[in-house]
Amino acid sequence: MTVQETPQATPNGTPDAASYPAFHPTHGVRNPGTALELDWVRGAQVNRSAVERRVATLPGRRTVKNVHQAAWLLKAVSCIDLTTLAGDDTPGRVRRLCAKARRPVREDLLEALGMTGLTVGAVCVYPTMVPHAVRALSGSGVPVASVATGFPAGLTPMPQRLEEIRYAVAEGAAEIDIVVTRAFVLTGDWEALYDEVRTFREACGEAHLKAILATGELGTLRNVYKASLVAMMAGADFIKTSTGKEAENATPEVSLVMVRAIRDYLERTGYEVGFKPAGGIRTAKEALLWLSLTKEELGRAWLEPGRFRFGASSLLGDIERQLEHFVTGRYSAAYRHPLA
Repeated sequence: MTVQETPQATPNGTPDAASYPAFHPTHGVRNPGTALELDWVRGAQVNRSAVERRVATLPGRRTVKNVHQAAWLLKAVSCIDLTTLAGDDTPGRVRRLCAKARRPVREDLLEALGMTGLTVGAVCVYPTMVPHAVRALSGSGVPVASVATGFPAGLTPMPQRLEEIRYAVAEGAAEIDIVVTRAFVLTGDWEALYDEVRTFREACGEAHLKAILATGELGTLRNVYKASLVAMMAGADFIKTSTGKEAENATPEVSLVMVRAIRDYLERTGYEVGFKPAGGIRTAKEALLWLSLTKEELGRAWLEPGRFRFGASSLLGDIERQLEHFVTGRYSAAYRHPLA
């Protein structure tokens, strides 16, 4: 399968989804995975110049202003995995983050916008912080996600990585963000990558698995596409760009390649997989770019937290500032919108 040109579009500019299976919002039908199709993986090609041309058209193709921009930004808030993955995390910091997750935008702004009950998509923390997050979010409907498997490098022994998953799930994590072994991608050992992700998926049980590909360390866009396919074949519920710790994190180019892989996998198997760009997405303008890319490539159905997430810590503050500007006509200082 070659990643090259823009999909067939409907008159309003979105892909024709007539042949797509019914979309299941939030945590519905999962991707069970498939057998490893090595011919498909090894034969995959990516046209970098076509990817770059497509990405270059996005800012001009999709511009939203005024009330439409406000609506898109509220949608972005609902798709944020509000994250703290710092070495100095404390239970108190996690509780403050969870309070922000419950009420991500100031009540006066939501009232002016006619919105109620808005929350983020999830809160993402280290495994030891999961029980604190679960207690703080009790009754809110906001799931807790945990990184695992030796995040961010993923180079701890397999028994420890599996035990980390089991610990987080036992403490109440509903989603597990695993990291793959980059060496399997760089050496083309697709069987080993498939077996690794499949094993992680089994350890997750009912918890949903997000496979972090660490795209900034995979070398080529072709490797990104192939790794995306293998992770989905192994049963990943989401594929995620980055840990946020690499020198290069989410970019529009790798994101385009990954959502094309999701679309190709859907068309071939009928199974839906979510997409999570993470790392370096800090402004409302950038959030709109990723939303528009996903909508144009996968359709409106993917703009829901069950199929799209931002991995972010500082993005929410800028979105809230933009929403205040829409409501009041004035920009506020960043300190008026504390994250936690």
